Amino acid sequence: MKVQELLEKATQAAASARLLLESGDMDGACNRAYYAMFDAARAVLLASGAPVGPEVARTHSGLISAFSLHLVKTGHVAVELGKALNKVEDLRLVADYKGDPVEEEDAAWAVQQAQGFVQKMKAMCLTLP
Repeated sequence: MKVQELLEKATQAAASARLLLESGDMDGACNRAYYAMFDAARAVLLASGAPVGPEVARTHSGLISAFSLHLVKTGHVAVELGKALNKVEDLRLVADYKGDPVEEEDAAWAVQQAQGFVQKMKAMCLTLP
């Protein structure tokens, strides 16, 4: 996938997360919030030219590790954004696999984080050479 396609996918997932939150689907909201962040992180990694193979960027742990190594630890992305990506992934795992209910406050936080993350990654993609 190309950078622009990933950013569009991330934007759509963030919008879907908001709609799911508003309809009362906390699990769905967390799922879409995470995938918004996942696709935005993939886009910025690709745009940055980081030496990341396509197989790494397709796995959750591989992508998060590469994002941290190439963008957070180098100072290109704020540490708080890296932590938010990790925490929203944790909420998605609870929502998708653990069967425990996700609190509305946590889902709302995840959606808010996703929206900000996607916007920041879009802006970063525009500033990269």
